[in-house]
Amino acid sequence: MTTLLFLPDGADDADFRWMRFGEGGLLARGAGVPAGDDPVVAVVPAEAVALHWAELPARSPAQATAAARLLAAEASAAPVGELHVAVGAQEEGATERPIGVVGAGAMAGWLAMLARAGVDPVAVVPAPMLLPRPEQGYVRAEIAGRGVVRGRTSGFADEARLTELVTADSPPVPLNRGALDAALVAAAAGPALDLRQGPFARRRGFAIDWPLVRRLAVLALAILAVTLAISLVRLAKYSFAADATEQRADALAATGLPRGETITDPDRQLAERLGRTRGPGLGFTTTAAAVYAAVRSVPGTEVTAMDFTPDGAMRVTVSAEREALATDLLRAFQRAGLAARASTFTTGGGRVTGELTVSPR
Repeated sequence: MTTLLFLPDGADDADFRWMRFGEGGLLARGAGVPAGDDPVVAVVPAEAVALHWAELPARSPAQATAAARLLAAEASAAPVGELHVAVGAQEEGATERPIGVVGAGAMAGWLAMLARAGVDPVAVVPAPMLLPRPEQGYVRAEIAGRGVVRGRTSGFADEARLTELVTADSPPVPLNRGALDAALVAAAAGPALDLRQGPFARRRGFAIDWPLVRRLAVLALAILAVTLAISLVRLAKYSFAADATEQRADALAATGLPRGETITDPDRQLAERLGRTRGPGLGFTTTAAAVYAAVRSVPGTEVTAMDFTPDGAMRVTVSAEREALATDLLRAFQRAGLAARASTFTTGGGRVTGELTVSPR
């Protein structure tokens, strides 16, 4: 249901009249401030608002309002800064849009009057805009004890001389009760011109949309659950891949161990077998390579015998052209990072022969 609340001509807050409409048309009427929480559309006197019609740009409300203010400045004697200009919607079958011009002080006074009465109207409509737009000529109706006239591009209070002057040879056609009620219902549901625009627009209170909050919470939980599920799937995938890699490593390690050996720790078992294969210490191969490299670095020396001991040391019998070369060979072993101990060297056949024990440091 929607209530039309008609404002008085003067400043008397008590001289309100109202009409309540529902799906069945007019439901009730009365004087004073209506009770209930139904939406209220305030109706201001026709003589207080100047109505104009013009073709305005439809790109944006701001552009339409700016163009309407220019037209109002040309048509009004009052400074444009003291005027409130509102632009309505384009009515069906019309190319022009309605423009309402009223003093900003009057608009503020109406809203203050309504606020004192505890009413915050959803719209403020000039009385002539309650009437339907006629196909031709003018229509007239008596609404809340006041006569109003509406033309295709005009709307004003019904005053004898003014009406005759404006309508000339087209006297207004009175609306019957059925047509008037239908027009009032349509205007209450969607007024063609609402003065509550710009600085006088209705303020919307902040309210939490709890259904939306609940939907967002459910959506957030769903996103969190999906993210957690993705992480769990990845962890499971990595775990399965690690298990498969470990199984392949065990199978590969089995090929490097003696046939029939029980595999308990492939890494340790392979290390032990490698140690047994290469020998203790640095191993035979590494130690022998270091020995031969040192011997090649000292010309006039040669290896005549070699023995790799279980403790990782290597006894090397060398022959040198002179005793000084044996000392040079000992130092070469030390430079190679090996610990070398020399036995007693003997001279025979023109060469110096002795034994060196080489081991890792």
